[in-house]
Amino acid sequence: MEQNLFHLQYAMDTFYFLVCGALVMWMAAGFAMLEAGLVRGKNTTEILTKNVALFAISCIMYLVCGYAIMYDGSLFLSGIQSVDVDATLAGFAEREDGFTGGAIYSGASDFFFQVVFVATAMSIVSGAVAERMKLWAFLAFAVVMTAVIYPLEGSWTWGGKAVFGMYTLGDLGFSDFAGSGIVHMAGAAAALAGVLLLGARKGKYGANGQVNAIPGANLPLATLGTFILWMGWFGFNGGSVLKLGDIGNANAVAMVFLNTNAAAAGGAIAALITARILFGKADLTMLLNGALAGLVAITAEPSTPSALQATIFGAIGGVLVVFSIITLDKLKIDDPVGAISVHGACGLLGLLLVPLTNSDVSFSGQLIGAATIFGWVFGASLVVWGIIKAVMGIRVSEEEEYEGVDLAECGMEAYPEFCNK
Repeated sequence: MEQNLFHLQYAMDTFYFLVCGALVMWMAAGFAMLEAGLVRGKNTTEILTKNVALFAISCIMYLVCGYAIMYDGSLFLSGIQSVDVDATLAGFAEREDGFTGGAIYSGASDFFFQVVFVATAMSIVSGAVAERMKLWAFLAFAVVMTAVIYPLEGSWTWGGKAVFGMYTLGDLGFSDFAGSGIVHMAGAAAALAGVLLLGARKGKYGANGQVNAIPGANLPLATLGTFILWMGWFGFNGGSVLKLGDIGNANAVAMVFLNTNAAAAGGAIAALITARILFGKADLTMLLNGALAGLVAITAEPSTPSALQATIFGAIGGVLVVFSIITLDKLKIDDPVGAISVHGACGLLGLLLVPLTNSDVSFSGQLIGAATIFGWVFGASLVVWGIIKAVMGIRVSEEEEYEGVDLAECGMEAYPEFCNK
């Protein structure tokens, strides 16, 4: 009976992990569509090329060394892994939580679930540096980010290792359920470092502090991308429960799904109302970013809030993202898709909201964890971007930027029948 129970739980938890990983992988399509919709037509092919290439690079580099750095385990040279049923059963029989307490799943499924998170972090960088960065400079950074920068930061958080051998964030009261800081703020920190060295797009800012809007080419595509991300987020947060094989965890998964959806809705409506008050118009781009802001804000802890609290947390994120985008423009930090605001500002917000519903987490622990993540990723990224800039340059020429990076970097246009200037 116990052996049959183990087989069933192992199969359910492994299958659940794989399905949620596939949902998170689908978020890559969401990022691609969102970014392609928010850049100008003459830069669409290049942004799509970046999104496909960065996903492939993330999968390879995390397989080669990233997973080993983060969790001290490698699948790179391993073949098909068989399970010693008797030994595994004996190990779980000795655990106090029994068969239905802890997660039981295949190591390969754990890798698959983790690698799509790495790609998500890298996708955040793509949109922020769009329309003026060299393609191969970006891909060179993607190699380092996914092989070393993200895995090392992940080892201090989800990996449970001491930060440079000094302290563990878990012992300080830090918690990040699904990655508001570990994934989203980390991606935003890397993006911010690149944007600061890269500079703004030509014509974005006037001499007298004027901010010139540069509309995206395809808002229907951006809207589709947002809905894809919204859907994929159920795998992102729901999969982070880690299992489905008993009543308690199945109920936790359902609550995570409910709160994830509620936060997105709250963020969307709050951003729409805020934009209407500030600009006098219903700004679609703010609405889209508001939904994403709510999703990022709830990601740090989607299991303990009530549905009302999740909606409020998402709404706070929706308001914050509008003001963050405005503030970055005033500082002349050019982010074509609002990625730094959505994933950085709201990622930090998500971390700081956790202690309100989880008594095991402290504000000081969250602040130290946030500072550790941001400090490492931003500092390391700044160094890497700087080296790439010195070696090969990171920005296309002014002429190439005017012509569009589609032709300059890829030799083809996404919309050849239309004028893309």
